[in-house]
Amino acid sequence: MPHIFDEAALSGVLGHMNNDHADDNLLIARAFSPLADVISSEMTSFDGAAGQWHVITADGTEDVIRVPWPGGDITERREVRREIVALYDAACARLGVTARPHD
Repeated sequence: MPHIFDEAALSGVLGHMNNDHADDNLLIARAFSPLADVISSEMTSFDGAAGQWHVITADGTEDVIRVPWPGGDITERREVRREIVALYDAACARLGVTARPHD
């Protein structure tokens, strides 16, 4: 059973991702969704095993994708950032996009 993060962690990370990193959400969804032509993506949840995104395609199809953390299971809030950055980097590599530097 994956680690379940508390409401404060969920709210903080999801708010940050959806307000400050909408383009990253879309990039991750385009790289890992089984659906083609993803035009919208919102991070909706995460746990110790994976992140979850609601995606919408150009034809209006909606889906929820769950993408495992590249480094394996996590249990600490500070590890979430590391894993999302790793997902972003993997998405860039998969799509042939140059990744921006990380702070």
